[in-house]
Amino acid sequence: MFTGIITDIGTVAAIERRGDLRVRIATGYDVDTVDLGASIACSGVCLTVVDKAPGWFAVDVSAETVSRTAADLWAEGTRFNLERALKVGDELGGHIVSGHVDGVGRIVSAEEEGGSLRLVIAAGAEIAPYVAPKGSIAIDGISLTVNDVTDDADGGVHFGLNIIPHTASVTTLDRVWPGRTVNLEIDVLARYLGRMEQLRARKA
Repeated sequence: MFTGIITDIGTVAAIERRGDLRVRIATGYDVDTVDLGASIACSGVCLTVVDKAPGWFAVDVSAETVSRTAADLWAEGTRFNLERALKVGDELGGHIVSGHVDGVGRIVSAEEEGGSLRLVIAAGAEIAPYVAPKGSIAIDGISLTVNDVTDDADGGVHFGLNIIPHTASVTTLDRVWPGRTVNLEIDVLARYLGRMEQLRARKA
């Protein structure tokens, strides 16, 4: 489990194709404190550390994971929002994040608004029922609050977020542009409520 509070920005230093991808990520973490087999969220994707040395760690990424995440994520030079797994007793500063990507969104607009950055993101019908004003959502692993929601005629959704300068400065949201794709993870409470509604509808 994670909280969506980013603690480092890593950079993809190398990619080796060996069936799955072996991705080496440069990091500022003290890797002596990172165990092999530990989980690290990489822009919202929970991955397992399979190798490490001072200044970097490596993860294996399956074809399934690549197919379900943002299109340009798995390339040399890509920057990742990094978060180590939550420990019992740690401060829960964001919201509960599992590191399982539910869908991919697309940035529609990015504009300055009152000192913050106003983002509008479009997402598909599989995400739409779980996005609510003032609810939580993880964008590339970052815990954020939804400001407003507009339902689309095709079943999709547009939703707005405000990114304060501090959040932009410590995450990859310091560089955004229309058309950029992002990993989305809905709030775990919304996920369970949605499942309960499905079961209730079947029994009705």
